[in-house]
Amino acid sequence: MAEKALLGPKPGLRPGWARLPVRARHLLVGAFALLAAAAVVDLVTGPASTVSPALAAIPVLAGAVTRSVKVPLIAGAFAAACVGLLALANRAVPADVHVAALIAVLAVTLASAANVVLVLARERELLQVRTVSEAAQRALLRPVAGRVGPLRVAVRYVAAAAEARIGGDLYDLLDTPYGIRILLGDVQGKGLAAVETAADVLGVFRDTARTEPDLARVAERLDAALARRPGGERFVTAVLLTVPHLADQPAEVVNCGHPPPLLRRGGRVEAVEPPSFAPPLSLLGLTGGHYRAGPLDLRPGDLLLLYTDGVSEARDREGRFYPLPERLAALPAQDPDGVLDQLLADVVGYVPDGLTDDAALLVFRREP
Repeated sequence: MAEKALLGPKPGLRPGWARLPVRARHLLVGAFALLAAAAVVDLVTGPASTVSPALAAIPVLAGAVTRSVKVPLIAGAFAAACVGLLALANRAVPADVHVAALIAVLAVTLASAANVVLVLARERELLQVRTVSEAAQRALLRPVAGRVGPLRVAVRYVAAAAEARIGGDLYDLLDTPYGIRILLGDVQGKGLAAVETAADVLGVFRDTARTEPDLARVAERLDAALARRPGGERFVTAVLLTVPHLADQPAEVVNCGHPPPLLRRGGRVEAVEPPSFAPPLSLLGLTGGHYRAGPLDLRPGDLLLLYTDGVSEARDREGRFYPLPERLAALPAQDPDGVLDQLLADVVGYVPDGLTDDAALLVFRREP
């Protein structure tokens, strides 16, 4: 398949413990261990002191690792039983201390259970919003064939795991009389407003790509259409390409403020830098210039990757950006589908808690 949608974990669909970041799991395990150690110390230090009030933390910790209301209730019952055992073991401690500890445990247990109910309701709401938003966006992103003229193509759209709002990543590929026209872009902002802007960009592109012979003019018409939109303060970074059907003709690329495509040839990867700076779509009027198309030498066997910053700006635990050119060069896969499968698996392993921004990737290889 040329196109796959890889969705990040949805709110409410995973167990509470599984959804937690690794660091949070370690901290919670440490908290449970600390309480267990305190209870043991209490039992062995004699009847004159007690730590029973600290047991009120047990249902709180239990509620943090679950999406089941029963769990904090069971944990609260266990904590209440522990308070009773410590009361028997520490008879020298005034009874009102143990009673106060028991009341605290019961009150915190009920509050923890109520908090789980509220979190569940919120996550279901976010899931519904995200599902509707994703459906709206995917209705715009038409399936891309695995083979278009001389190109073998693969596309992936990856939804971020961190938020219920989607981004405005977009892509399209059209076989036109002027060659194969390709667009990949990223709308500023997130949510349905970004999807609406993406719809406008794709609509204009699908029209002008088939009727406008000059690729730079296609970009300028996209810019003008966005600038005329009511409330058109949103901009779109984008890369446009024309790949001719004949291998002896150079391809063209227009970069509108977007991360540069990466060309892999013979195990080496180079960034396809634009001939000059160009602003994102809808901002060209601020510079008073024009978009320029630069030539791109594409040979049989070359592989070109277009991507949004959801991948290139993914970070590891130390905050370092994902080294996309180096990782792309090291991938053993040669076909576009295999390249994207391996690349995304590598990104997932690099980012500890999932992507924080949506990502679109389009890769193609020129066949002989």
